[in-house]
Amino acid sequence: MASWQWFHRLGSPKWFYEKTTRWTQVIGVLAFAMLSVGIVWGLGFAPADLKQGNSYRIIYIHVPVAVVSMAGYYVMAIAGAVGLIWRMKLSYMVMKNAAPIGAALTFLALLTGAVWGKPTWGTYWVWDARITSMVILLFLYLGITALQEAYQNQESADKTCAILALVGMVNIPIIYKSVDWWFTLHQPATLKLTEKSSIAPEMAYPLILMIFAVYMFYAWVLLRRTRVEVLQRESKTQWVQDIVTGSSR
Repeated sequence: MASWQWFHRLGSPKWFYEKTTRWTQVIGVLAFAMLSVGIVWGLGFAPADLKQGNSYRIIYIHVPVAVVSMAGYYVMAIAGAVGLIWRMKLSYMVMKNAAPIGAALTFLALLTGAVWGKPTWGTYWVWDARITSMVILLFLYLGITALQEAYQNQESADKTCAILALVGMVNIPIIYKSVDWWFTLHQPATLKLTEKSSIAPEMAYPLILMIFAVYMFYAWVLLRRTRVEVLQRESKTQWVQDIVTGSSR
């Protein structure tokens, strides 16, 4: 029973805003510290690859942003589902603000992949299964962002975007398994949980750190954007008025 009380309390915009004030600060410090260490470690101290030389080092940006861009879609879709089922306003706010963050990460994954593809494949772009499904992911994120602005009624926008987000979840397993299901220039997963990884440990450790760092950065940005959204949507409530009045003194 206590867990359900915590769940419903988390759905309160006021409770969320108050509790995440400290969370945001801690997560932000951790995110930037981990990013700094991971980037320096991966770009400056990891050994060069036997075949690709130093050009492979873009993996320390490309792989983390690609991984988090896909995981972020689940965050957005689950938030939309929670909004549809339990009618929690806060979950819709999370869904709305997860979309532009996911779009930015997906675009960065495509951009860094193109830069990496030139020395590796001899071309910046090929329409293989992995890249095509990632482009679809980008359009899903952009579509949800655009739908939020297209509706004058916020409730209608939230429900429509939640449905689109849930339908689009079918694309995420396709991205993950595209290198196994179809012929593709992309290599299979480098880091594996159930099998031996195909990357040397001295290269893998900074990559793992960067993945966790980008997850932390994603959480930090999402919390900050959602907090702003809470203040905008709850602007007429007394508790927000008290915050505004207190900050203006």
